[in-house]
Amino acid sequence: MKLPRRQFLHLAAGSAALPALPRIARAQAYPSRPVRLIVPIGAGGATDIFARLIGQWLSERLEQPFIIENRPGAGGNIGTEAVVRAPSDGHTLLMAGAFNAINATLYENLKFNFVRDIAPVASVVQGGLAVVVNQSVPANTLPAFIAYAKLNPGKISFGSTGVGSSNHLAGELFNMMTGVNMVHVPYRSAAPALTDLLSGQLQVMFASTVTSIEYVRAGKLRALAVTTVTRSDALPDIPSVNAFVPGYEASTWYGIVAPKNTPVEIVRKLNTEINAGLADSKIKAQLAQTGAPMPMTSGEFGNLIAAETEKWGKVIRTGKIKPE
Repeated sequence: MKLPRRQFLHLAAGSAALPALPRIARAQAYPSRPVRLIVPIGAGGATDIFARLIGQWLSERLEQPFIIENRPGAGGNIGTEAVVRAPSDGHTLLMAGAFNAINATLYENLKFNFVRDIAPVASVVQGGLAVVVNQSVPANTLPAFIAYAKLNPGKISFGSTGVGSSNHLAGELFNMMTGVNMVHVPYRSAAPALTDLLSGQLQVMFASTVTSIEYVRAGKLRALAVTTVTRSDALPDIPSVNAFVPGYEASTWYGIVAPKNTPVEIVRKLNTEINAGLADSKIKAQLAQTGAPMPMTSGEFGNLIAAETEKWGKVIRTGKIKPE
């Protein structure tokens, strides 16, 4: 029996919609059990703080516990690999950061490819560094410091929190783009590096604004510039490096990723909820203490990760930087 055209089209449309139903149901049912949010850095650091802030928000919004699990080691690679190898069902997530983009080139024998093996979910926050110098350095502006450094090649030391850290590579990028030759001195953490900067053992540091701002406000260190493209709300009177060295940018950033092949409906649901959190006044206020909320689509976040991986890869290869 031949069906009337209108009835046939109605049935055909219904059949086409059927494959979508399981996907919609899967997204609606997610999460069906507690979610592990793995932090590949030790407790107490910025990565851990941001994970706990967003994890609490997601727990309340999605009515399942988001359990923070610290899995430090190998510069963040151990925890990252645990997520890469996890089932792609949205119940194991990673609090990723700029260190992941750096590690992709810094470590030659990783058992995963970060860009290829993760599904970007949502960015969370972007932070910057401040170019701070000891008060004895005879330069009150960044152009004056660059001129001073060019007159003293190999005589200016800059400290960092370790080989391959964001503030190490920020200094190496500065060397490359300005033609100066500062000597890198790695430390295990920010505290001893800042101690030596204050005493004059170091001349300059590309320091987190969180750790250096009080010294700047107290007049113990001099801030010459910030490493973000635009000025920082924390240091509104300090210009960006980019104003004097066009194209320079060195930010820290954090966001959430999942194993590759995680269903797009789950990624979209998480992205929506995280972006809602970034618009919440309380969360915005907490993030503003250390950076700026960075809402993005999952696709935009993926583009950022790929661009950052390529950018820092060039710096590492040019500087022939090897992990400690």
